[in-house]
Amino acid sequence: MKTMKIGLIGCGNISDIYLRNLSTFPGLQVEACADLIPARAVEKAAQYRIPRTCSTEELLQDSEIEMVVNLTLPRTHAAVAREILLAGKHVYNEKPLALTRQEGQELLELAAVKNLRIGCAPDTVLGAGIQTARALIDEGLIGTPLSAAASMQCHGHEHWHPAPDFYYEPGGGPLFDMGPYYLSALVTLLGPAAAVTAMAAKGFDTRIIGSAPRKGETIQVTTPTHLAGVIQFESGVLCNTTMSFDVWKSTQPHLEIHGTRGSLLIGDPNTFDAAVSLFRAEAQDWTALPLRQGYSSHMRGLGVADMAQAVRSGNNHRCSGTIAFHVLDIMHAFLDSSHKKSEQPLSSRCERPTPAVDLFSSRQMES
Repeated sequence: MKTMKIGLIGCGNISDIYLRNLSTFPGLQVEACADLIPARAVEKAAQYRIPRTCSTEELLQDSEIEMVVNLTLPRTHAAVAREILLAGKHVYNEKPLALTRQEGQELLELAAVKNLRIGCAPDTVLGAGIQTARALIDEGLIGTPLSAAASMQCHGHEHWHPAPDFYYEPGGGPLFDMGPYYLSALVTLLGPAAAVTAMAAKGFDTRIIGSAPRKGETIQVTTPTHLAGVIQFESGVLCNTTMSFDVWKSTQPHLEIHGTRGSLLIGDPNTFDAAVSLFRAEAQDWTALPLRQGYSSHMRGLGVADMAQAVRSGNNHRCSGTIAFHVLDIMHAFLDSSHKKSEQPLSSRCERPTPAVDLFSSRQMES
């Protein structure tokens, strides 16, 4: 594959894992990085041997850069992605795709007009854990899926994150921060959703930052921090879903899929190596299964590499803007349902992505 030069905008905490991994994928070269704080971009460029740093404007004017990875704050994802598309470049966003449905829809429409690609995290769905579970479902080991459960329950991120404010603002909370991992996994496993019913609450009005440099500072909570609901998938599967930053400790499994012949227990979808266990109707207990061939180490950036390969081949990329918009639609349907006290049908839909057991068979990335 002809090497694709990419740029990266946003050199915050999440950029390290991207910059560490992107240079290891065949056919990718990180050409430049940019940040509102230039010194931060200089630091990352030196650490990961990026050829140069520049302003966002200079990066977008570089004709050799074909794709840009957008790692800015969630509230600026849509605006920065729009600039990237207008500059004639493909864009891969950190999650979520955008904060509003309108912003997300406008990005999809602009990309279509410009004949460009939009990709979006999370790419953990391409890892060995979710892909093993996907294969087991496709092979019929649990029969026809009937129901599911998804649970993400913790006490938030203010105890470790140096600047956790955005986690507790609109566009944050457990739903927009962690929901994309769980919802993208469910779409990968079960296909698109049809409707949502949910309720939401806020357990604490303020949070205390527990890490330097702002340790002890109080921040306001302006978004729901506990959501509970049911997702109805087009297939008829009903999924009980809980997303919370108000729980000190939980023993509930991350993901469960129950079918006519058995059940699957799946570990944290925010990892590439989520553990998978199978229970069959004739069994006495769960059986832990080996993960199949694929990516089980922390390979964030895999979605970028898959998208670059798809651009070159003309195939569909798996972490697509269409799927990310459907996930965004589901998240807003949760909030709408809570506010309106009614079931919310989804107007968006997407195709279930194709399996991704080994995206780069010519090179074992984890060797």
